[in-house]
Amino acid sequence: MSAVAEVVHLGGVPRARVGLSVLLGTVTVLAGVGLMGTAGYVISRAAEHPPVLSLTVAIVAVRAFALTRPVSRYLERLVSHDLAFRMLARVRVAFYRRLEPLVPARAGGQRSGELLSAMVADVDAMQNLFLRGLTPVLVAVVAGAISIAVLASFVPLAGVVLLVGLVLGGVAIPALAARSTRSTADRQVAVRTELTAELVEVLRAAPELVVFGADEAAAGRVRALDSELLMLRLRDAAWGGTVEGLSVLVSGLTAVGVLAACVSAAASGNLNRVLIAALTFAALAAFEAVAPLPGAAASAYGTRAAAERLVAVTNRRPAVADPVEQHPSPSGPTARLDAVGFHYPQTSYEPGSSDEGWELAGVDLTLEPGRTVVLAGPSGAGKSTVAALLVRFIDPDTGRVTVGEPPVDLRELDQFQVRSAIVLDGQDSYLFDTSIAENVRLARPGAQDEEVEAALRRARAWDWVAALPAGMNTLVGAGGANVSGGERRRIALARTFLANAEVLVLDEPTAHLDPETAREVLADVLAATDGGTVLVITHRDEGLEAADQVVTLRNGRIDVDVA
Repeated sequence: MSAVAEVVHLGGVPRARVGLSVLLGTVTVLAGVGLMGTAGYVISRAAEHPPVLSLTVAIVAVRAFALTRPVSRYLERLVSHDLAFRMLARVRVAFYRRLEPLVPARAGGQRSGELLSAMVADVDAMQNLFLRGLTPVLVAVVAGAISIAVLASFVPLAGVVLLVGLVLGGVAIPALAARSTRSTADRQVAVRTELTAELVEVLRAAPELVVFGADEAAAGRVRALDSELLMLRLRDAAWGGTVEGLSVLVSGLTAVGVLAACVSAAASGNLNRVLIAALTFAALAAFEAVAPLPGAAASAYGTRAAAERLVAVTNRRPAVADPVEQHPSPSGPTARLDAVGFHYPQTSYEPGSSDEGWELAGVDLTLEPGRTVVLAGPSGAGKSTVAALLVRFIDPDTGRVTVGEPPVDLRELDQFQVRSAIVLDGQDSYLFDTSIAENVRLARPGAQDEEVEAALRRARAWDWVAALPAGMNTLVGAGGANVSGGERRRIALARTFLANAEVLVLDEPTAHLDPETAREVLADVLAATDGGTVLVITHRDEGLEAADQVVTLRNGRIDVDVA
């Protein structure tokens, strides 16, 4: 339960709201008990044909309970749902804030669909903590105890019968419900998470699946997971029906037992016969207190498991951490790697990496003001690792990465300072489903249209953008689906230029482009960055002759340095 407590702490739940929700829930149940009891009394007493005025108090009580019950139920639902939704919002925001620092290191290798499932399904499951968990239990204890005390004050045996019935309905049956669902709860979560991850990947890769004829196989995997999830839910539904039937049976038998105890007391002269129906109806109404508990118990295991998955993410340590004492921001467009060594744990930053693969060993690299350096090499040589080190997505195991003059170790700077001085244009820079201008403005949200236009011109994209009917307001589609690969790269470059950092790191700016387009884009990039400090990372040979320096990286080591 420590995971649940930690999620509650993340949600910052106010105790006063919890107490108010319990109070209103208790009033609702007791109003129902009072309504049934007084109604039973009125019916029994009216059968004796008393003067009408003798029923006035009872009739007023019936009306009072009848009005109190729906009002208190409405207020209880209002308060409890407000509490739950506020908690969900806070937990979701807290989860995102804990997740954000993990993303540069690929969040521990988790799939996008798994994180999406945690962000949506697991966080949503936390509403059960109060709506179906803590509040109903407290209401059942308080309202049940009061109901038992009332019956016992008239007929002690009836109070004992009601106590046994409520224990069976509020403890034994919920325990059975919890046990029946526990066997499928873990599998349901695993299947739902896998289904979400599979759907995300299938939708993202739909064009490739269709082109290579793998769409039917992918759809088959989705159907199989969906069918398994359906069968698990049907099994839970069958158990749920059984448990609900048992609850009705227990409440009915308890009512019969209370009726028998009351009849016996009336026969012995210890109870007015008019109260027999009143106490029996009150006992039956008291089961409203324990009615939600089987459902709460059935969902408790899943809620706890969801909390454990959330905590497993939020407690994960980021790959980098800001220093306790912030160093003044560095000055000067210089960056260096001094004898840097780095080793990726398996499944960490590079998916599918091996322990021998993604590694740097004693790498020295200097990015001087006004010079363009090309870091070339085959895929898997460690080039993207160099980029990740320069923007402090990760820290070196040995050596140091510095920026500015005099050089400042990046570990002495907070991440905002580092990424204000060094900007990375990744090979898979994402374009949001909004306009070209807003995608570029992401680098500096307050930038004016003139500044966005200047960045697009610098990226050699303005002529194309200006020719569009909507110009900079043209929508690019989700992930840039409405623009070509070359246009997507130029928009991403314009975003990088707008950041106006002293050092630019361009990771594979010609990725996914044909040789002719790649040479053109790289020439435009080098021309646009003339006079700046630039590192261009590429595994291709097109256009390298225009760089000031070409450094080749193989197997994590500097192999060739050509000036």
